Amino acid sequence: MPWDFWLILFFLAVALPLLGKRKIRRLVEYPLTTRKDRLKLYASTILSQWLAAAIILWRATAHGMTLAQLGLAVPRPTLTFFVSAVLTGLIAANQFLSIREFAKNPSQERGILPQLAGRIFPQDNFERAVFIPLVLTVAFCEELIYRGFVQAVFRMHFAAGSVLISIIGSALLFAIAHLYQGPRGIASTFIVGVVFSATRAWTGSLVPAIVSHGVADAIAGLLTPKKLRQNSLLQVETNIHS
Repeated sequence: MPWDFWLILFFLAVALPLLGKRKIRRLVEYPLTTRKDRLKLYASTILSQWLAAAIILWRATAHGMTLAQLGLAVPRPTLTFFVSAVLTGLIAANQFLSIREFAKNPSQERGILPQLAGRIFPQDNFERAVFIPLVLTVAFCEELIYRGFVQAVFRMHFAAGSVLISIIGSALLFAIAHLYQGPRGIASTFIVGVVFSATRAWTGSLVPAIVSHGVADAIAGLLTPKKLRQNSLLQVETNIHS
């Protein structure tokens, strides 16, 4: 395997998780975040994700990997459309249920994500408008990196082309990238990664994973603050009338 592929895998497995954990720890230490803080986070994430995706795409194609091998093709359109629709529907339903339960009892939720909900999610229409490009960026770039490049590298260079090894390998690196979420978040991210990797192997395309990833992040970012505000107002009214 080329040395630069090893370097990319090392960065994804070690450097990126540690840097991400450090950034999130700093955010959690803030008592509150301002609009400037959130917009700065969105902009820096967009730039870093596109830069990482561009470098990986550059090095992959330089070593002869095709766009089809990276999942940037739709070899089976009917199957891809069907899988995209079903997977997106299931992911969206799960997100709606999770947000509803979280909004009902936010104090009972554990882990880092509840602490981040009020700090990184958009709070007004302008922030939501900037958040949408962030969602699109993360959905495309992360799927290209993990389900495109990493999955292809594992299949080409490890275990004699094993599809299962490529699925597990890409899902594992994807989960490690979410180190800041703690053991529970890593486990759930690994499961999602396996599902996305399996659809990429089945359809030969990143489209189902990209669409589902984008919808999941959009629902979480756009609806969670609204649900939290609604439940806070409801609790205030209940206390007033009690």
